[in-house]
Amino acid sequence: MTVLGKEIRMKRLLNNETGKLLGVAVDQAVARGVFEQLMPIERKVNEIAAGGPDSITMHKGLAETCFKEHADQTSFILKCSTFSPWQPNFDTWVTDVEEAAQLGADAVSMGCIVGGDDQPEQLRNLGLISGQAFKYGLPMIAHIYPRGNQIPKEEQGDWKHVAYAVRTGAELGVDIVKTKYTGDPESFAKVVASSPAKVVVAGGNIGEEARDYFQMARDVIDAGGIGITFGRFVWNTEDPTSIVKALKFVIHGNASVNEAVEYYEELTKVNR
Repeated sequence: MTVLGKEIRMKRLLNNETGKLLGVAVDQAVARGVFEQLMPIERKVNEIAAGGPDSITMHKGLAETCFKEHADQTSFILKCSTFSPWQPNFDTWVTDVEEAAQLGADAVSMGCIVGGDDQPEQLRNLGLISGQAFKYGLPMIAHIYPRGNQIPKEEQGDWKHVAYAVRTGAELGVDIVKTKYTGDPESFAKVVASSPAKVVVAGGNIGEEARDYFQMARDVIDAGGIGITFGRFVWNTEDPTSIVKALKFVIHGNASVNEAVEYYEELTKVNR
């Protein structure tokens, strides 16, 4: 498969008008334990897809049971690795790019933690799978975070460590790097500038109000990031469809935080 395959899939992955990405991940059960909010998973995926995100990231077993009916609504990113509640800083392979191609994935993703004793092995894995992705013409996404045991916890949000994580992904052939937000657009702009790869932010747990997440999305876009991949903030709500639509308004509609909040409140009133 030629480079054309990657170009075609990248166009399916990113919004055609803005070139940006709103992703939703539902791969958390293996990594963090089973959440009641992701049960039943089929219903939750239906609610997310109804909002029209640009992508949904999931493991291969869920793709077999949940994704097919949504193939015309969103793109499919296959998660090729996972950590666990007992190994929170080590992602192990659970599939490969050949299987991703067989499943019809638009892209593949792999986790990688830098700054720890096992960084050499994790970088080796990332380099190998990015080579596979290039061979098969699939965009490569890496979830790279500077939270290894050699970096003090209070320093893990420092922009220089986050920039190192992002630049490392770019140097190993990653097309889109998903990483943590540094807390403000000024420092995150330095992270974006550190790497030729496209940069997105992991949603994480940053606040209790929808406004907090709309603000982060606005700041990330203003700092030069191409988008955000959300997990808990989307599926851990009573109305995932409205959350996705409001986030799209920020990322693709260039809405302000206040406009996004007002739009979200209007959507939830209609759906009550």
